[in-house]
Amino acid sequence: MRVAYVDTSCLVAIAFGEPNASVLARKLEGFDELVSSNLLGAELWASFAREEVGPDARLLSWISWVLPDRPLSQEIGQALAVGYLGGPDLWHLACALYLVETPREISFITLDDRQRSVAEGLGFPT
Repeated sequence: MRVAYVDTSCLVAIAFGEPNASVLARKLEGFDELVSSNLLGAELWASFAREEVGPDARLLSWISWVLPDRPLSQEIGQALAVGYLGGPDLWHLACALYLVETPREISFITLDDRQRSVAEGLGFPT
């Protein structure tokens, strides 16, 4: 089963038809399951509000939610040991680490270069 953790940047690009959005959408369709932190919902809705357009809830229907039941201090420390990220990007990587025993088990899909670099440093296919 092919699983990918999806960062908000991907759904924002698709929602607003950014360059290569159709290529990205096809890439996401190639996975059996897409997962993300529910932070994605807040970030996506904030993007719709910033652009003054109505939200498209269909995008969230693609996602299975990661809902950690404990602090992610270990995963946050693990990610920060590879490279600095701001809070939201760090949280997404920590949630992806929470899901798996080893990062090689799932892909991490993002359009953010720094976040991708840290994800690759952790061992996630990107």
